Amino acid sequence: DGSYRQKRLNLTTLLVQPISTALAKKLISLPEDTVQKDRCIPLQLPATGKKIISLNIQSVTTYKPISNVIGYLKGTVFPDRYIIIGSHHHGLNTYGGQEWASSTAIITAFIQALMLKVKRGWRPDRTIVFCSWGGTSFGNIGSYEWAEDLKRVLQRNVVAYVSLHNPVRGNSTLHPVASPSLQQLAAESQSFSCVEKTKCPGSNVSSVQIQGDSDYFINHLGVPAMQFSYEDIKTSENSSFLSEALFPVHTTKTEELDPSFSLHETIAKLTGQVTLQIASEPVLPFNALDIALEVQNSLKGGEVDVPQLLAVASHLRDTAELFQSDEMRPANDPKERAPIRVRMLNDVLQSLEKSFLVHQAPPGLYRNILYRLDERRSQFSVLLEALEHCKLHQSNETIQAALSEVLNSINSAQVYFKAGLDVFETTLAGKK
Repeated sequence: DGSYRQKRLNLTTLLVQPISTALAKKLISLPEDTVQKDRCIPLQLPATGKKIISLNIQSVTTYKPISNVIGYLKGTVFPDRYIIIGSHHHGLNTYGGQEWASSTAIITAFIQALMLKVKRGWRPDRTIVFCSWGGTSFGNIGSYEWAEDLKRVLQRNVVAYVSLHNPVRGNSTLHPVASPSLQQLAAESQSFSCVEKTKCPGSNVSSVQIQGDSDYFINHLGVPAMQFSYEDIKTSENSSFLSEALFPVHTTKTEELDPSFSLHETIAKLTGQVTLQIASEPVLPFNALDIALEVQNSLKGGEVDVPQLLAVASHLRDTAELFQSDEMRPANDPKERAPIRVRMLNDVLQSLEKSFLVHQAPPGLYRNILYRLDERRSQFSVLLEALEHCKLHQSNETIQAALSEVLNSINSAQVYFKAGLDVFETTLAGKK
């Protein structure tokens, strides 16, 4: 209330009305004999004759409340550091009305299991925040507005985001997604539990763009994020960042996908395990070196060969390797685990990925350049998009801008790691 709202007659000047294939077939008058059940045929208007189609728009602009449900379990050692677990609840026009149920069931089961530990006197070191978002199907409105209101607090305090967005959308493959600093934790967590007759390798963790309410936390706050989900192989091979909004598929009932709810149980266990590790380990289980390796891999085999980029990436790896060995190992030794050292180290670790937020990203691409568009390409998505733009418009202005963004990000991360090392050296020297 009180925010300025622009007065517009139409929500958009680009009027696009989704219609069914049955109506499209009727409008185009596609002959029956050209329809083949075994493959898709592009619909085309007949070569002769014209049809005038009148589209009457009767949209009415109204304001509706969207509610989030937030609960938290306060930490005892670092209560000002938050691990957020995000699910979403039912909204209007959710296709089949099923995808929210898995999310809700898993977060509810996890909360119930956690409360059993709490009743026996257990508490996490860091605060766990449970969020059930509203307005997800309309563009993640609930999570976006909540995080926007609390942006300053969340920038300083959020350690990680664990997503439960549509966790069982298939039943053939476990598909873990994690930001580079959390990939090792995700891979280790898979080894303890695999459902029979499913593929559950420990090395298939990737950093690809994911749907759902993790968007604000990844792209505006630079928070390390993780998600476990079951998918069908065919759907996981394709880029899907637009599929939820524009191409909703027929939703299979949860009882058909997972009749024994064993897949749900596995997701709940995996999510619970990584959440408890992040919430309770004295030193955050984040891997700085994995970020540097991901950056180097994203620069290999691409069409863009810039020696300066490779040199900065190499410096980043050297600094991250030094940080990983000189600072992480002593802090992991309980005998040398001074509270001030642990606090300083965790402050560095939780901000590892903030350097990789670019100011502007092409439509459909993450602002966090560590995430790829799909699993088939390992290069930075912003560079691939800029190359396509360069070929189309015969201009290298876009590629130069993208290269500058990537170079600045890598260099910023290198400076950040180096500053962390310098602070530790100064503090420890002063202590001696």
